[in-house]
Amino acid sequence: MPHERLRPEYHFDEERIDALREIAPEAFADGKINWATLKEALGTQLEDEEADTEHFGLFWPGKREARRFASIPSSGTLIPTKGEGIDEKSTNNIYIEGENLEVLKILRKGYTGRIRMIYIDPPYNTGNDFIYDDDFTEPLQEYLKRTGQIDGEGRPLTTTKRADGRYHSKWLSMMYPRLRLARELLRNDGVIFISIDDNEVAKLRHLCDEIFGEENFIATVIWQKVFSPKNTAAYFSEDHDYVIVYARQKSIWEPGLIPRSEENIGRYTNPDNDERGPWMSGAIQARNYYSKGQYEVQGPSGKTHKNPKGTYWRFSKERFLDLDADNRIWWGADGNNVPRLKRFLSEVKEGVVPQTLWRYEQVGHTQEAKEELLKYVDFEHTENVLNSVKPTRLLRYMLQIGTSTKENDIILDFFSGSAPTGHATLLQNFEDGGNRRFILVQIPEPLPREEPRLRTISDLGKRRLSNVISELKTLSNNENGSSLGFKVYVLSKSHYKQWQNYQGNNVEELESLFEEHSTPLIDNWKTIEDGLFTEILLLEGFPLDSSISELQEYSKNSVRRVECTFHESRLLICLDDNIDIDTINRLDLDEKDTFICLDTAIDDQTKTTLADKGLIKTI
Repeated sequence: MPHERLRPEYHFDEERIDALREIAPEAFADGKINWATLKEALGTQLEDEEADTEHFGLFWPGKREARRFASIPSSGTLIPTKGEGIDEKSTNNIYIEGENLEVLKILRKGYTGRIRMIYIDPPYNTGNDFIYDDDFTEPLQEYLKRTGQIDGEGRPLTTTKRADGRYHSKWLSMMYPRLRLARELLRNDGVIFISIDDNEVAKLRHLCDEIFGEENFIATVIWQKVFSPKNTAAYFSEDHDYVIVYARQKSIWEPGLIPRSEENIGRYTNPDNDERGPWMSGAIQARNYYSKGQYEVQGPSGKTHKNPKGTYWRFSKERFLDLDADNRIWWGADGNNVPRLKRFLSEVKEGVVPQTLWRYEQVGHTQEAKEELLKYVDFEHTENVLNSVKPTRLLRYMLQIGTSTKENDIILDFFSGSAPTGHATLLQNFEDGGNRRFILVQIPEPLPREEPRLRTISDLGKRRLSNVISELKTLSNNENGSSLGFKVYVLSKSHYKQWQNYQGNNVEELESLFEEHSTPLIDNWKTIEDGLFTEILLLEGFPLDSSISELQEYSKNSVRRVECTFHESRLLICLDDNIDIDTINRLDLDEKDTFICLDTAIDDQTKTTLADKGLIKTI
C-alpha cells in the first residue's frame, strides 16, 4: 500500500470537475479543460453566444466575485471547546461558534449529501440589521481579528443603507456563496426553509432558482407573525413574513404530513355507530363532466335523487351501489337527505398536507418567541432580546414537514442566533420520540449590552440550549446524551502553517522561509487539546459525530479509531512524538483502514514496514 502525506488541500470544485471529466473526458487535455471540445460535446445544449443575445437571470455588481468566493478553500479548522456543552462524549448535536461561510466550507467534505433539512433566518437587509461584510481575500483573518484570536484591529459587521448603491448587491453577494454550499450539504431528499421579508423576497426567489433550480421550488409560505396591527405604521401594518421552500431534488422529496388538530379530529363523529369508527361525510357531486355520472338513485326513505343540473355523480351507478351496500353512503339520520360519501378517520392519511398560510394561532408569533427566550435566559437588559427570534412552534412545524421520526435526520442552521432551531429540535424529539440531531452555526457577535457571563449571541444560544436540556431531563428522567446534549466547536486557524508567497529577491530570507516550513505544523499545536485530531477528521471527510474509541491493545502509544456509518473506511490516528516498535508490530490494518501519524514519529524503515500493512498517511 502507498505512503501519503496528509495535506490540508481541498477545493470546492474538485468533485464537480471530476463529474464533468466523467461525462466528457474528451474535453480534458493535460489536466485542463479544452473549451472548444467541451462546447462540441454539449452541442445544442449551449445557449446562443451572439453579441445581442439576451438572457433571463439575476445579475448584480459583484456576482462573479461572489461565485468565485464560494470556491476558495478555507484556511481554518474547528477546535472542540470542552466543558461548554452537555453530555459531550455521547451527544450528536453540534454547536459551532464562527463565521458561517468558513464553517460551511470546512463541513462540506464530511457532510456533503448528509443534511436532511436546513433552516436559516438570515439578516433581512432592512438597512438596520447586521449583514456579513465579507472580505473576498482573507475572510478567516477578518473573523479572527473580530473575535480577538489574532492581533490587529478587526472590521465590525456593517449595516447597509438604502442610499447605498450596492444595497441589494451586498446582501446578494453575502447570500450567494452560503446558499451554494448549503445546497451541496443537502441530501437528495432534503429541503431548505428560508425566512425572509418583503425587502429581499423577490431577489431571494431568483437567487434560489439559480442555485437550487427553479424546478425544485416548492412554495412561498406566508407566516402571520403578529397578532395585532401596528397603528404607528406609516402605510400598512406588516403582519407577515415569508418562508421560501426549496427541495434538493423535488422529484423525490416528500413533505411530512401535519398531525391533525383536535378541532379537525372533532369533525369526525359516528352517529350510526359504524364499527369502522368515526367518520365525516363529503359531497359526491362534481362539475367536471363524467359520462357515467348521470343517473337517479333511491334513498332508504324511498325518496329519489338525481344529480343536479350542471353536476355529475363522481362514481358510476355500479360503483355507487357497491358503496351503498358497504354502508359508505350517508342518507341523513332519517334516510331522506342527498347522498354523501362517508370518509373514515381510520382510513385517511395520518396527517394533513401542509398549507402555504401559517397563522399565528397555529405556529406562534414574534411576541411568543421573545417570551420563550426570556423563559430560558435571564436578561438584565431588554435590548438584548433579539427582535428577529422565531417561535419554536414555527420551527417545529417545519421539522414535521422536513424531517422524519424514523431516521437520524440532521438539521442545519447556519444563522442560528439564539438557537431556536436547536430548542425546537429538542422539543420535537421529546414529543414524538425522534432522534433528530442539529448543527448550529453562529458568529460570536457581541450583544448590544453585556450581561453576566453573556457577551455574545453565541453565548446566548448555548445558555438557552443548556437550560432547555436541563428542563427536559427533569421532565423525562432521560439521560440519553445523544438527543439531550450538545458539544461546542470554535472556528480557528488551521494547525498547518500557511505558505506566504515570497516577492523579494533576498536569498537568506527565502532560505529562512523554507526552513520555517520544514515542519508543516504550527509550533503550539500540542497545546490545543484534540485540535489537530479534529482537523484530521475533517480533512479526511469524517463528520464531527463520528464514533471515536481509544484502542487499549496499544499500550505504548495512544491510538484512536474513527468510524462513521457513511464511510466504509476507518481511521487509526496516533499523534505521539514517537511510535514504539511494539505498536508497529501490533498494528493490524485491513484494506479499509488508514493509519495516520506524525512524519517525524517514524523513520524511513518503519514507513516501509507500515506501508506493507496498509495505507499510511503522515503529517
